[in-house]
Amino acid sequence: MATTSSNPDPIVQALQQYTTCDVSDALIKLKFRNGGFLSGLTMWSPERQNGPTTIVGPAYTVQYVPLADPRPKHPTHYIDSVPSGAVVFVSCPPKIPNAVYGGLMSTRARSSGAVGSVIDGRFRDVQEQRDLGYPIFARDVGTAPPAELLKVAAVNVPVKLQTDEQDMTINPGDYLIGDINGVVVLPKELAEQAIPLMAKQVEADTKMAAAIAEGMSFSEASKLFRT
Repeated sequence: MATTSSNPDPIVQALQQYTTCDVSDALIKLKFRNGGFLSGLTMWSPERQNGPTTIVGPAYTVQYVPLADPRPKHPTHYIDSVPSGAVVFVSCPPKIPNAVYGGLMSTRARSSGAVGSVIDGRFRDVQEQRDLGYPIFARDVGTAPPAELLKVAAVNVPVKLQTDEQDMTINPGDYLIGDINGVVVLPKELAEQAIPLMAKQVEADTKMAAAIAEGMSFSEASKLFRT
């Protein structure tokens, strides 16, 4: 089940029929590193790594930094400026035990028309999130709020994925796709090239699956339908 909105963006509408794996296959063909996969981010709500939930939308980024960071705190609360149809992407410095996102944030985001939130760090209020039926993808859970350690320094700025596994940047407006497989970032400048590749790949794989189910070898089916 795709979490949809009234977003008129034709890219969003096209992406809603594809999985994160389909998006990654296309990005690999375009030589975008790791097929856009954002490691370590998995589904926690509405279920834990289960079910057909899919989110698709442009990224609305939020950057948390340590209190010692010289930049001033963002003057307004980021959650009150979430655009309809957006995916909220919250960036947290690594190795922070406190949660940076909670149930009230999802209540506000959902009322603003957001389709889901991706937390590059910890979040809390798991049952509250699930009772809302609001999609959450995150690294882990926590219980304490962030204010003793962190502040929001910027909104809608490029943010780095907080892992030593990858060098990935999420830019405002990049498309974020999340499902049971994980989360993928589709750079907005590659979207129009990627979607036709997804369609072609899905068509080929559907034909391959049918042929393999009837007894054809994988190698033969791949040669027949993928080349």
